[in-house]
Amino acid sequence: MMMYQGSRVECLIEDATAWVRLFNPHQGLMDEAMEAQLLEVLQSLENRERWPQLRVVVLTGRDPGVFVRHYDVALLHQRAEAMVERHKKFALDRPVPKGGIHRCTDLIEQSHLIYVAAINGVAMGGGFELALACDLRAVKEGDYPLGLPELNLGLLPGAGGTQALARLLGTSAALHALLTARVFKPRELLDLGLAGACVPDVLQQARLWASQLQTVPARACANIKLLVRRVPTWAIEQGRDAERTLFCDCMVDPAALPLMADVAEGRRSLADKPRTS
Repeated sequence: MMMYQGSRVECLIEDATAWVRLFNPHQGLMDEAMEAQLLEVLQSLENRERWPQLRVVVLTGRDPGVFVRHYDVALLHQRAEAMVERHKKFALDRPVPKGGIHRCTDLIEQSHLIYVAAINGVAMGGGFELALACDLRAVKEGDYPLGLPELNLGLLPGAGGTQALARLLGTSAALHALLTARVFKPRELLDLGLAGACVPDVLQQARLWASQLQTVPARACANIKLLVRRVPTWAIEQGRDAERTLFCDCMVDPAALPLMADVAEGRRSLADKPRTS
C-alpha cells in the first residue's frame, strides 16, 4: 500500500518492509522539501501501533542512476550570503540547531527498525551522509561518484558525515578521504567495508536482507543495533553491562525460545539460518 506520496518522497509498505523512494526532478538534489517530507515519513513509520508488523525501512532513489545527488548548492549559497549579510558568527559553545536532515539521521540511528540504503546511483554530500546513517548499505555496480567532497566548496560535511566516516573507517582513513575530497567508486565502498554488497540490483539485495531479518526476532535486531550504535559514546564497561542485560532480555523473548529449541534439539546448527514460516 502507498503510505505516502509527495513531491520529493514516496513510501510503499509491503508486508514488514517500507520502501522509501527519494527524488527531485531538479537533478535529484536534496532540498528543504525533501528533508521535510522524509522526516514526516520516518516519524510516521516509528508509530508501532499503526505499523506493528514493520521491521525494515529501505531508502533508495526513485530515478535511475541517482540515490540523492547531493544537497542543492544553490540553496546553500543563498543561505551563506544571508548569514554573511547578518554578520553571523559561530562557536562550538553555541551549537547550531538541528535541521530536517539532522533529525532524519538521528531518527534512523535511534530507531528500533533496521534501515537499509539501497544506493542505486550517485550519492554525494548530504545524500551520502543519509546512506552512511543507515544500518546496512548495498551499492549498485557501475561507474559513478560517491562520497563527501564538500571541501571542494570550502565546506565540510554538515549532516554527520565527519563523525560517521571516522567511526566506520577510522580516524586516519577518514581524514585522508575528507581532506583530499575523495570521491569513491561503488566497488571501493565494498572493499572499504562501507557497503555490504555491490550488486547489479540493489533492490533485490535489499529485499533479500529484509526477508532474512524477518526470520529472526525483532527484539534481538533492535538490541544489536542499540549496542553497536552506542559504542562510540559508552565506556567499555558500560557497553559490556548493557550487552549482558540485553542478552538476557533476548533470552526471555517468546520469539527466541523456539529458535533456541531448534538448535538445542538438533533440528539445525547455530550456523543455519532459521527456516521461514
